[in-house]
Amino acid sequence: MSKKDKYTVALDVGSTKTCAIIAELNETGAKFISMGAAESKGMRKGLIANLGAMAASIRRAVEEAEGVAHVPVERAILGIAGSHIRGVNSRGGIAMGNRPRDVVREDIRRAVDAARNLTLPEDRMVLHVLPQEFLLDSHANIRDPMGMIGKRLEVNVHLVTSSAAATQNLVIAVNQAGIEVADTVLEPLGSAEACLTQDERELGCCLLDIGGGTSELVVFGNGMLRHAAAIPVGGDHFTNDIAVGLRTPIPEAERIKRDHSSAFRDLIGEDFGIQIASVGDRPPRTIFPHMLNEIVEPRAQELLSMVRDELQRSGFDSVIPAGLILCGGGAKLKGLAELAEHAFNLPTRVAAPRGLEGMPEELSQPEYATVVGLMLYGARSRRQAPPRPVNLMTKIKSMFAGA
Repeated sequence: MSKKDKYTVALDVGSTKTCAIIAELNETGAKFISMGAAESKGMRKGLIANLGAMAASIRRAVEEAEGVAHVPVERAILGIAGSHIRGVNSRGGIAMGNRPRDVVREDIRRAVDAARNLTLPEDRMVLHVLPQEFLLDSHANIRDPMGMIGKRLEVNVHLVTSSAAATQNLVIAVNQAGIEVADTVLEPLGSAEACLTQDERELGCCLLDIGGGTSELVVFGNGMLRHAAAIPVGGDHFTNDIAVGLRTPIPEAERIKRDHSSAFRDLIGEDFGIQIASVGDRPPRTIFPHMLNEIVEPRAQELLSMVRDELQRSGFDSVIPAGLILCGGGAKLKGLAELAEHAFNLPTRVAAPRGLEGMPEELSQPEYATVVGLMLYGARSRRQAPPRPVNLMTKIKSMFAGA
């Protein structure tokens, strides 16, 4: 590995904050070096609203990480999220000849390419092609057909797609910050890398990554990703509801949400007074926890209802016995896990990221699940199959040229 490729940055560009982690890649994975964070400006619900402001936020986060690490970084693993994310299942296959023969790696590649050859709407691009199972001469549930004998190889895959324009704009912002995008990764796929156990992946679970502007979910079963989708509700919606309902400034509403609110009425203890700031020059006022709950719980129920609708629509509501795993900054809302467990009648936990060598304790919080997971995902992909040089911007621009 060249010195240039020795250090890599993982970038979580969210609606609320931009986080960068620098790690040293090695033969076994990645070793944490430093972290930087900055307030996100120019991003709204996973979409760029101000390119220059977003590039400046990315640059600040990366510079902070570089200042601590004392090493410059040139390439990044970039997380993609937002309401434009879609997932679709597809099947494809190839004939390997008239006589049975051994399956080789090239056969697997050709079968996967056939499965991904799906006509997509304009302005859509494929982020991931994730094999779910192989079929060899109609024998199903094969995880790895390498070396097996047959005449026809088929594969079921899950295609994760995004808006090409939204992805292009985010890549441009990162480029303007002086960083080349080495790979783009669906953010909850990264979060799963840092938060899920193998038992949960095998048995069947739903990971819900609650960001600022949106929430993303992924469903796993039999060790494979089965479904991906985005929910247009995130932590900022709770904050805005509090600000409007209590007529208090946004920063004060965020503080109140973090320190005092509960999404589950049964967890409210003593109804003590909480002093909050008012808008403008008006004097402070006193509110009580039950008043906060009356604002927060309906929004939490709405979020969980949308998750349930998505799981039912996709047919995965009854095949996640390992339950729900919550991560992202929004997962820290008190009572949300208890409310979800009550609503779904499934085990629910709030996950802390793990697995990055040398990671400080401060990163073991749900809001850092994505950036830690992106680094783990990138390191694992590098070990399994060194990436071929790909000009992501040229690839995206060619899609528009052919439209």
